[in-house]
Amino acid sequence: MLPRTPVLRVSSFADLDARTFHDLLKLRIDVFVVEQACVYPELDGRDVEPGTRHLWLAEDDVPVAYLRILADPGGIERIGRVVVAPAARGGGHAGRLMTEALAVVGHRPCVLEAQSHLVGFYARYGFDVSGPEYVEDGIPHTPMRREAASGPS
Repeated sequence: MLPRTPVLRVSSFADLDARTFHDLLKLRIDVFVVEQACVYPELDGRDVEPGTRHLWLAEDDVPVAYLRILADPGGIERIGRVVVAPAARGGGHAGRLMTEALAVVGHRPCVLEAQSHLVGFYARYGFDVSGPEYVEDGIPHTPMRREAASGPS
């Protein structure tokens, strides 16, 4: 039997059911707080903002990869919380989510705070380093920006 391709889901917070939101948070906490040993306020209040979009890939309704897109001031989109479950790594899931996220972002400018070892990954999606590296929660990060794409002529 061939492995199934995870199903893409996109939702606002208002359209998430409690179980799905729980499972998305569990994935984020398992990786960012437990695996990476970063004690920080994972619930930052931004998940519930009306402009936030949650994107994830699910296998049998269980999230295996996730990211969120925030609507920052000035028409800028912010991609964050990009995560893949340890058992699902190496399957191209982060790349699939980035492609889908940029389709959602469309022609608007977009920023993210990359863990520095992933700068090359995000560069493949048109992001350029936009500031100096800094350390957050013991992990080097690099700000990156993708300028507004030109629309159809």
